[in-house]
Amino acid sequence: MKLLYFAGLRETLGLAAEDLALPAGVDTVAQLRSHLAARGGAWEVFTTSKSLRAAVNQAMAGTDSPVREGDEVAFFPPVTGG
Repeated sequence: MKLLYFAGLRETLGLAAEDLALPAGVDTVAQLRSHLAARGGAWEVFTTSKSLRAAVNQAMAGTDSPVREGDEVAFFPPVTGG
């Protein structure tokens, strides 16, 4: 799966994108967030920041949205306009 990190999240993690083999038992956006947070350090933002948004294959996704091997999952903070 391809993971993309945008805006302040990219700066926090020091990473814009990565490829990840989907771990067994990770079937939803929420489980993916928990898996990433388990890396510790800056990655804990995935459990401490409830405002992070996700998109799966370029469609907005909720925490219960399914994820599968081969998907593109993007994470980003809320966007405001002005």
